[in-house]
Amino acid sequence: MKRLVRTLLAVVGVLALVTVGAVVYVTTFFNPEDMKPRLVSVVKEHTGLELSLEGPLEWSFYPRIGVSVAEAEARLPDQADDAQAFAAFSEASVSLAFTPLLRGEIAIDGLTLDGLSLNLERDSDGTGNWEALLERLENRADDAEKALAPASAGPNPDDEGGLSVALNIASVEVTKGHLSLVDHQAGREWQAEKLTINGSNVNPDTAFPLSSTFQLKVFDQLDGGGEGETTEERTPGLQSDVTLESDVNLGLADSRHVLSDVTLETSTLLAGASEPQEATLTSDEVVLNLGEQRLHMAPSQLDASLLAPQLGEKRVAMTLSFQLESDFDAGTAQLRDIALSGPDGLSIKGNLNLKELNSAPRYDGQVRLAPLSLRAWLARMDAMPSMSSDEALSEVALTSPVEGTLEQLSLNGLTLVLDDNTFSGSLGARFDGTRVDLDLEGDRLDADSYLPPPEQDTAANGIPGIASALAQDQDGAPAILPKSFLAGLDESVSLALGQLILGGQRYQDVSLSMQGEGGRHRLTGFEAGFHEGRLKATGVLDASGDDLAWQLAPEVEGVRLESLLTSLGQEPAPLSGSLHASGELTTRGNARHELTRNLNGTLDTRINEGSIPRANISRQLCTAVARLEGEQTTREWSENTRFENISARFTIRDGVAHNDDLLITLPGIEVSGGGQLDLGSQRFDADGAARFVDTADAACSVNRRLEKVPFPVRCEGSLEGDSSQWCGFDADAFKANLGELVAEEARSRVNEEVEERLGKELERLDERIGEEAGKELRDAVRGLFN
Repeated sequence: MKRLVRTLLAVVGVLALVTVGAVVYVTTFFNPEDMKPRLVSVVKEHTGLELSLEGPLEWSFYPRIGVSVAEAEARLPDQADDAQAFAAFSEASVSLAFTPLLRGEIAIDGLTLDGLSLNLERDSDGTGNWEALLERLENRADDAEKALAPASAGPNPDDEGGLSVALNIASVEVTKGHLSLVDHQAGREWQAEKLTINGSNVNPDTAFPLSSTFQLKVFDQLDGGGEGETTEERTPGLQSDVTLESDVNLGLADSRHVLSDVTLETSTLLAGASEPQEATLTSDEVVLNLGEQRLHMAPSQLDASLLAPQLGEKRVAMTLSFQLESDFDAGTAQLRDIALSGPDGLSIKGNLNLKELNSAPRYDGQVRLAPLSLRAWLARMDAMPSMSSDEALSEVALTSPVEGTLEQLSLNGLTLVLDDNTFSGSLGARFDGTRVDLDLEGDRLDADSYLPPPEQDTAANGIPGIASALAQDQDGAPAILPKSFLAGLDESVSLALGQLILGGQRYQDVSLSMQGEGGRHRLTGFEAGFHEGRLKATGVLDASGDDLAWQLAPEVEGVRLESLLTSLGQEPAPLSGSLHASGELTTRGNARHELTRNLNGTLDTRINEGSIPRANISRQLCTAVARLEGEQTTREWSENTRFENISARFTIRDGVAHNDDLLITLPGIEVSGGGQLDLGSQRFDADGAARFVDTADAACSVNRRLEKVPFPVRCEGSLEGDSSQWCGFDADAFKANLGELVAEEARSRVNEEVEERLGKELERLDERIGEEAGKELRDAVRGLFN
């Protein structure tokens, strides 16, 4: 860009010097046409350009003394005849002030260039067609000045009486200008059309006022975009009307160009937009020092009026103030005192240091977002999500060092305020959304406040939360997770919270870590305090295939059931105790019904030292036994069933949980059984049997005959049904059990009588055949009755 600026200045300077030389020469020798060969020769010798002057050189005496040149073109060496000329103009004219001529001075009164055209081009290797010209101009600058000196100084420059040229042009005007840059390397084209430049008292040594207008067009393709569409019919990706007002000090001697009191106004229409974006840049001073290859912008301000669907239906006024220092050779820049302000309390301040601008730009600095309500901005952009709390996102602020490239941003040393919560750590992301790095610590996060309000629980009689979590989704149910996004996302996440509220539950001392690459996301660790116990989990979510594949290894240690169930809305809790569980689970899919249907794995559960309130199983069983014995219980019973242990191992196959080793241990009683639960339909059925065992803390005294009798229980129903109707005493099975006991006792009595009679007869037989032979015969006979 710096070389392009110098090229433009050099080309305009050459044209101006050639024109001035023509005026001096014509006013001296009075033969304009004799000037053509001289101009062509000078231009070719010192620039290499092939100058063509198709129109006449004319000179006038009234109302101004001047000369005009029409239809001039300058072509690059070896440029094709049918190609556009590198530079051209329709007409150039110079007028002289009459009074200075009387004093022996030449004062240029006006300089006009009409139809100026400049065509720049960069090839696929990045080489510009202006670079050779620029090198030649830089190497032969002194020679060019000497070559033009005779024409500038008059007929006899060594003669003290010769005319002198006053380089103070009263008026400079460029009209109907056209500049274009075709970049084959980037596949893009820039055009500045309807270019006008007006300056007064143009002087190489002092500042003068300058104004310019043009229409800038940017094309993202170099030829017609559609079938049958010509290059002229292309639709620009950007079109901007630009106006510049400033005082300019050319600083040609030291290549230090200064613009003071700058006002740059733009009205930019983007492709597909119906209304333009308005912006105005003002600056106290802009200094382009080509000698030192530096750019300086004193305190400057950019005022913008933006209209975009992402920002709502109304225009958004924003203001950006800054100072800029840049070193072209080093490829560095510093933006100081950055302040961005806008509606709804938007205020961002900071500083940025930019490096490697000539190759791979990088930046670092500091940024601070003052507290603001993010709700107002989300509402403006029609992006306000449904959240449980009306106060969520009402105060957001951050401060952090910042560093990054054009592809990614990192906030290391971040302090983030989110409503009443404060977080610290680091946050990084790629702008294309393919990577996120997060390492945050916080005191508290109420995630429920930022989630949609919970739906009404239609299963009022079921276990709160379970029914809705396992409910069968309807066809076409929305996906739980954005699979395509996860397939291309890499992440490194570490989160530590003093307290987390999620799903109505409170978690303490939460730590979570995740690593993802190539669409495979690993939960490397999750741990949290939960209802006086701990939760742990590891897992994998694989989004690289056609379906989401899930793996989860949960672990529960010492969670108090009564506290958990009460928090779920079951008060008083139907079960208490210390819950322990662990398992290995897998599933596939991206909707709840898919995850449920494809669930497989195992889950081991155990509840220690608990009770079942408002029901005493021991009392019920002991009362039943006493009635069988024709007696009554006399002890005082607790209202609850205290148990020592409940354990079960569930095997889950295709969404159905199977169990065959349920064991409940009560004082003096054991309950065993098994069954299955269909997680999709929420239907279950189970069978159990209670037995009395001989323990020191037996619930009641039981006839030894009844210790072998199981007291059967049958359970079936739906999780959405009335829990009081789930289970009942199985009378038929109990009668069958009693029948077996009676039959077994009958067989026992018969065996005892036969044994007694056989014993007497066999003793007599021993006396006759001998003890050893009698023993063998005795055993054989007894085997017939056993």
